[in-house]
Amino acid sequence: MAMQIKVPASSANLGPGFDSIGLAVDRYLKVTVLEPTETWAVDHDLPQVSHGATNMIVQAALQLTPALPPHHLLVQNEIPLSHGLGSSSAAIVAGIELANQLADLQLTPLAKVQHAARLEGHPDNVAPAILGGVVVGTSLAEKFVAVQAPVPPVALVAYIPKYNLATKAARAALPAHLAFGVATHASAIANTLVAALFAQRYDLVGPLMEADQFHEPARAALVPELARLREIGHQVGAVATYLSGAGPTVMTLLKPTRVAAFQNHVRQAGLPGQVWQLQVDQTGVQVVN
Repeated sequence: MAMQIKVPASSANLGPGFDSIGLAVDRYLKVTVLEPTETWAVDHDLPQVSHGATNMIVQAALQLTPALPPHHLLVQNEIPLSHGLGSSSAAIVAGIELANQLADLQLTPLAKVQHAARLEGHPDNVAPAILGGVVVGTSLAEKFVAVQAPVPPVALVAYIPKYNLATKAARAALPAHLAFGVATHASAIANTLVAALFAQRYDLVGPLMEADQFHEPARAALVPELARLREIGHQVGAVATYLSGAGPTVMTLLKPTRVAAFQNHVRQAGLPGQVWQLQVDQTGVQVVN
C-alpha cells in the first residue's frame, strides 16, 4: 500500500508577528510515495515546477539524507503558489517527512522544525505546517524555537487574488531601516499580541493584529484589496483582517456566525478574487500508510 504525506497550508505574520507567528489551515499538499525508481520522478500538474530531482520536495529530502533512494512521487496540491499560504514551506515539510519515512530517521516534531526552518530561514510557516495550530517562533543561538499558542475560536476567510506576488518582490518593498521609536512601538504591539493570544484575550487580539508597523504599511500598495477587505471586516464585526505572509492573500478572522455576511459583502464589493472559508488545522503534517 502506498504511503501518503499530507501537509497543511499556513498563514504567517498575523499582522505584527512578522516572520514569527503562523497558523496552519485546512488546504493541503499531498505526496503519495510510490515504487522505487532509478531516478526521481514527480508527477503533478503544477506549471513551471520540476518533475525530477530538482523538485523542491526532493531537494528538501536530499538536504537531510543525500543518499535517499529515488522514488516515484504523485503530488496533489491544494495550496496556490506565490500567494502567501506557505506553498514552498509545505514542499519543504513534505521533503523532510519523506526523508524521515524512507530513511527511518524517527525525527521528533521539534527536530523536523529545526531542519525545515533551517532550509526556509525562519519558522513562521514551517512550524505550524509541522505542529498544527498557531505557533510563535524564532531563531535563537543558531537554533529555532517554536511555541504553540491556543487556537482562537474563529473561522477564517481567505481572499485570494488572481495575481501572484513573489516573496522576493514583497521583501523588496520593505524599508531597510525603521526609526528606533517606530521599531520599539512595533515590537511592543507584537509582544502584546502574543500575550493576548496566550491569555485568550480575543477582545485585544483583533486591534493588535491590525496595528502592524513592520510590513503591512510598506506592502499595502502591492495588495490594494487589503484596505477594502479590512473595511468590510469592520462592517460585519470581524475579529481582524491581515495580509497572509507576503501576500497577496488577505485573511480575515471571524466568528463562524459572521462568515456568510462577510462573504456577501465581498461579492457585493465586486472583488474578483476567490473567497475560501477555512479552519485552523490542528494536526500538522500527517503520514497515512
